[in-house]
Amino acid sequence: MSRPLPEPDLDYLQRVLLEMLAIPSPTGFTDTIVRYVAEQLKELGIPFELTRRGTIRGTLKGRRYSPDRALAVHLDTIGAIVREIHANGRIGLAPVGCWSSRFAEGSRVSLFSDHGVLRGSVLPLLASGHTFNTQVDQMPISWDHVELRLDAMTASQADTLALGVEVGDFVAFDPLPEFTESGHISARHLDDKAGAAALLAALKSVLDSGQEPPIDCHPLFTITEETGSGAAAALPWDVSEFVGIDIAPVAPGQQSCERSVTVAMQDSGGPYDYHLTRHLLRLAENHAIPVRRDLFRYYHSDAQSAVAAGHDIRTALLAFGCDATHGYERTHLDGLAALSRLIGAYLLSPPVFASDARPQSNSLKRFSRQLEHETQMESETRVPAVDSLLKHEPNA
Repeated sequence: MSRPLPEPDLDYLQRVLLEMLAIPSPTGFTDTIVRYVAEQLKELGIPFELTRRGTIRGTLKGRRYSPDRALAVHLDTIGAIVREIHANGRIGLAPVGCWSSRFAEGSRVSLFSDHGVLRGSVLPLLASGHTFNTQVDQMPISWDHVELRLDAMTASQADTLALGVEVGDFVAFDPLPEFTESGHISARHLDDKAGAAALLAALKSVLDSGQEPPIDCHPLFTITEETGSGAAAALPWDVSEFVGIDIAPVAPGQQSCERSVTVAMQDSGGPYDYHLTRHLLRLAENHAIPVRRDLFRYYHSDAQSAVAAGHDIRTALLAFGCDATHGYERTHLDGLAALSRLIGAYLLSPPVFASDARPQSNSLKRFSRQLEHETQMESETRVPAVDSLLKHEPNA
């Protein structure tokens, strides 16, 4: 008789999510969030190592060490960086990660110089309705049309330089988290700190249950997903299955829902592995976990970066449904609970193919099948046998 699926501690999930949101971590400025997550793994008793730049590679031991599996979330977020200092002392910004300046306007931010932290607001170049009237609404939407106003006595480029501000300083946007009685969670940077909280909660639930995974599992916490490299150099083990954990946009034309977990079938890098995605869908069905399938056209993930780096692995993507991605994001506690439960089910499930532990020989005996029925091989267009074509010699 199978043991019940361990339930995630949702109080723990919400606590670590709130604490992670409070730590600024735009790509390139992630040391503090790495230290926080490493401490969480230490408290859970999960051994880990750090790469030179700070990707965390943990190991949850299983009954077998090969083939093992990895699950990845990213700790870096979108943000901005100082591009130039204007003559009036205000600051021109360049985005860190891919996101629209539309969502930056009106934000409160922290600028991290080499000498300290300065507070300020990101505003359109024409920011006063009393002065510019309808011209404010006619401005283009781009990073060239916003600027950072520091809360400091500065009215010139020299004044701002005197504050210690330099080109290349990082700018982090306030998360403004709110957890409502309806179960909704709104904040900037839920991508992917909500995914990280769900993974930590799943690891805790498995450890608390006393159940042992069938194979070694490696939780990865990457730091450059928003700029494309992510998990490219994060897999030193014999990993055959790699599951990314990220955000699922809830919008017209998408199938994702804030109160469900999403299994992505494809993103901008192409389809995910046929067998691993269906393994996850079966786990969701077997454990009555609300699940959606979806495709993401303008999206990449840690799983995609691992494949692009040349790893011969099966990949899949689990995601929490979220409205207004890369803006002021909103998800629901039910969706994060569903994600955490499905991660737990996956951690305790057998490998999709135990034979992936060894390279395939010149025999097809152990190779997988996607078409299970002979009728699926039938074609309405009948192709003549090659032998029959060779019988007809050309006329002399």
